[in-house]
Amino acid sequence: MSLYRDDGIVLRTHKLGEADRIVTVLTRRTGKIRGVAKGVRRTMSRFGARLEPFTHVDLQLHTGRTLDVITQAETIRPYGEALVTDYPRYTAGSAMLETADRLTLGEKEPSLRQFLLLVGGLRTLGSGEHEPRLVLDAYFLRSLAVAGYAPALEACARCKAPAVRAFAIVAGGVVCGGCRPAGAAVPAGETLALMVALLKGDWLTADASDGRHRAECSGLVAAYLQWHLEHGIRSLRHVEREPAT
Repeated sequence: MSLYRDDGIVLRTHKLGEADRIVTVLTRRTGKIRGVAKGVRRTMSRFGARLEPFTHVDLQLHTGRTLDVITQAETIRPYGEALVTDYPRYTAGSAMLETADRLTLGEKEPSLRQFLLLVGGLRTLGSGEHEPRLVLDAYFLRSLAVAGYAPALEACARCKAPAVRAFAIVAGGVVCGGCRPAGAAVPAGETLALMVALLKGDWLTADASDGRHRAECSGLVAAYLQWHLEHGIRSLRHVEREPAT
């Protein structure tokens, strides 16, 4: 029996048999793992409440044939406590967890930067310092960048020309007039500036942005993310967008 320890964020859970649960966790060192938590659905479970989505936990597991088995779980920080009573923040957090799960495809492949981004995103979301959708869009852009899909935002994605005219998902970001494909969106300059600010962590600029530019930014970021994932993010249908004004 091979024992190991790691800490991570619980991404999702689902039932197994009558009393067990399979828990998917994005960990600091090991990457994404799926572990069986035996008996956690019983009322007398030792650590059932510690293995809920949004929780940062310290785990001890032993390696199994198909799924590892969780033998110990200690809460480091329950990020969900700050989110469950606030619908916009809870739904934004749910979209973060789902995106982290989608972007870390392989199990037990170290993904430290994705882990740190998720922890930082949940911490910022729970603090209430910034509008939830801004935090979510910043997380989307940065996690895409870590995965190698950062959109071009300041020069043409195809020819590197500085004069940009449109945003084309299939081209990889902003494009100039000569490289613009059919159907490309033409966002406001302020919207592109907001995307740059979110990617760079310039919260002073992001917090001062106008509602209509936030809404346009959210639409572009969500479309770009889901195109690269080749799969929709189900949680996004519940996320509240900043209303246009």
